Amino acid sequence: MRNELVTAFRAAAVTLVLTGIAYPLLVTGIAQVAFPAQANGSLINDTTEPSVTMGSALIGQSFSDPAYVNPRPSAAGAGYDAAASSGSNLGPTSKALRDRVAADVARLVAANPNAPGEVPAELVTASGSGLDPHLSPASVAWQIPRIAAARGVAADRVRAVAAEFEQGRALGVLGEPRVNVLLLNLALDRRFGQPHLGASITPK
Repeated sequence: MRNELVTAFRAAAVTLVLTGIAYPLLVTGIAQVAFPAQANGSLINDTTEPSVTMGSALIGQSFSDPAYVNPRPSAAGAGYDAAASSGSNLGPTSKALRDRVAADVARLVAANPNAPGEVPAELVTASGSGLDPHLSPASVAWQIPRIAAARGVAADRVRAVAAEFEQGRALGVLGEPRVNVLLLNLALDRRFGQPHLGASITPK
């Protein structure tokens, strides 16, 4: 019995060292060398003040000013809370969901009367995580008339900036084309300046 216990403890200790210490350190070290930006959270720093972190390319945040691209709605905590990732858990028969979507559609149309076509469903439905950092190019394009008017620039100029940030399918076949909302909004400020006093992107 004693020999069996000693053997068991030795096996447990070796397993702990290999899988609980050595392997995580090895993987972390490789990630820091090969993919340092991704390993540290894909953080986005202010181009004028590199020490200021504006957010992460992987985590959505709230933008409600008409001069910025507004993201999908979020049900994560009080909204875009990375510590409380979640969906609304409301089904298609939910009256609360229908009422909220109807109110959002009316608000978006009123704020963007020159928008082309109907409001994209993506702009009134939350993602499963509540932290989706991307929008489809179509949802960005729908917002361009409002953004151009708020910034006092031609819509074609805003459209050209948005086109620069469109990402295609991974490996040409995986996923859908997308635009990172934070990166595009930072680019809009760099290209056209802050739209009005008090409007700016708050570091996260």
